[in-house]
Amino acid sequence: MKITIIGLGLIGGSIAIDLRKNKFATEIIGIDASEENAELALKIGLVDRIENLDNGVKNTDIVIIAIPVDKEVVILPYVLDLINQGTTVTDMSSTKRVIIESVKNHPRRKNFVPAHPMSGTENSGPTAALENLFKNKITILCDQADSGPQHLALIEKMFQTLGMNIAYMTADEQDHSTAFVSHLPHAAAYALANAVQSKEDRNIIFDLASGGFNSTVRLAKSSSTMWHPIFQQNRNYVVESLDVYIKHLQEFRDCLRNEDDEKLHDLIVSANKIRGILDGENPHLVKNEERIVKLYTK
Repeated sequence: MKITIIGLGLIGGSIAIDLRKNKFATEIIGIDASEENAELALKIGLVDRIENLDNGVKNTDIVIIAIPVDKEVVILPYVLDLINQGTTVTDMSSTKRVIIESVKNHPRRKNFVPAHPMSGTENSGPTAALENLFKNKITILCDQADSGPQHLALIEKMFQTLGMNIAYMTADEQDHSTAFVSHLPHAAAYALANAVQSKEDRNIIFDLASGGFNSTVRLAKSSSTMWHPIFQQNRNYVVESLDVYIKHLQEFRDCLRNEDDEKLHDLIVSANKIRGILDGENPHLVKNEERIVKLYTK
């Protein structure tokens, strides 16, 4: 299985590590707009060779696009123009509606399987790549009926090889859901980091910062190159999630201001329920253990 990865940072590099380790890929070709990143990825063994875009996506079985979403809307149609008829294309992007819209009328739309593996860290670049980054996580496949069955089956098999569970959503459902569980936490972390840095005595505050603060603000380290276009593409749903969040912040603030300690206690107890939710006590996504995925070879 010859696989081409466009974008050799955290996500693309981590996929390369595991697809090689699990012997799903026999050859991995790397493409990156940064010559420095490309050379580093080759040096540390993430890829077998580096190619330019035009050559790298020809005569390959799978093309994985793992680049910022504003770049993908330009690159994806071009990749579909270049690939062979049997090549499967997938992506790793956190937004889906705008990207799918960019190729909805492309003659090779069925070769494209839109995906969003729900995993990552705040780090970037080839050296940020991690083994088992995706294991036991969920990947979302979007608008799967618009992908050819052989292409869908191949990408399902790829994600299963990575140890992931697969959820199926429309692009709109995906963007709405990730606005709350992924995009909102990043927006909140950026705002928190700016709030603390705006304090005059911020150096003393940072000296006192402990594990709780560090874990809460960790996402604020995430690259603006990646996250600025995500917020732009999913603007409306992120605004909705921020409105909900601000409403709950104001409620918490008002309890303190009005000395409503009983309600303040109730808000904390209510928030504690998140422990059971995250532990999967009442799952709404039911895993279908009987689903059989046929892998159609080309």
